[in-house]
Amino acid sequence: MGGGAGTGLIMASFAGALMGQPWLASACLGLALVGFGLTMVFFEIGRPWRSLNVFLHPQTSWMTREGVVAVPLFGSGAIALAAEWLGWREAAITALALTSLLAVGFLYCQARILRAAKGIPTWRNPALTPYILITGLTEGAGLFAAFHPSAAAAVLALLLLRFVAWRHYRRALGQSGAPEASLDVLDRLARRLLIGGHVLPALLLGAALLLPQWPVLAVLGGLLAAIFGLYAKLVLITRAARTQGFAIPRTPVRGRGSSRQAASRPGWASR
Repeated sequence: MGGGAGTGLIMASFAGALMGQPWLASACLGLALVGFGLTMVFFEIGRPWRSLNVFLHPQTSWMTREGVVAVPLFGSGAIALAAEWLGWREAAITALALTSLLAVGFLYCQARILRAAKGIPTWRNPALTPYILITGLTEGAGLFAAFHPSAAAAVLALLLLRFVAWRHYRRALGQSGAPEASLDVLDRLARRLLIGGHVLPALLLGAALLLPQWPVLAVLGGLLAAIFGLYAKLVLITRAARTQGFAIPRTPVRGRGSSRQAASRPGWASR
């Protein structure tokens, strides 16, 4: 989860650098978030050193592609930070541009990892991919606003896009069907995400644009947008990830009698 916010923050840092804003601290935090996310995955594995196998199948695995992209991402990021620290402005911007491009690839790999999980209906829906991409950008821009409140307008625009992407995902999932327990979790999440992750941040960011003498409003709005984006992904990955289960075309019968037709997708709903 830290990878989405981290890559979004790296891209926001590059956009800020093009406009002449300081970016060293924000880019450093972005790389740290990506590293934190990868480290958590490393320790979550039962035998952590098996994680090295992730580099063996780039032709079939989006997780492998993510790992492959991560290596030059950290390399170019370190060069960008070092060059900026030493005052080599042009070299730093060039390295940061490459880092930002690699961050796009890393974020896309993350989104495709979820879609590749065919046994989990809430993940494999194609509408989840644009949501993961947009929320990563929104979280990164929200964190960047904590460094530079002048980014409030960009965060506000991304919030609108994230809201549209979430509604599209939820509607697509309702049409294709999913386990009822997953839909219940997402419905509860939707209410919290609407208020805490969209309405409140939008009000704070809008107020910051009207009252530029109160930059703390933009900081709070950006942090709320980022925190609730991370929270939504946490719920999607941990609580809404119900497996498809097994379809039983006909119920078994003991003794005499004939079997009856059963539900093809028991425990599912479309709403």
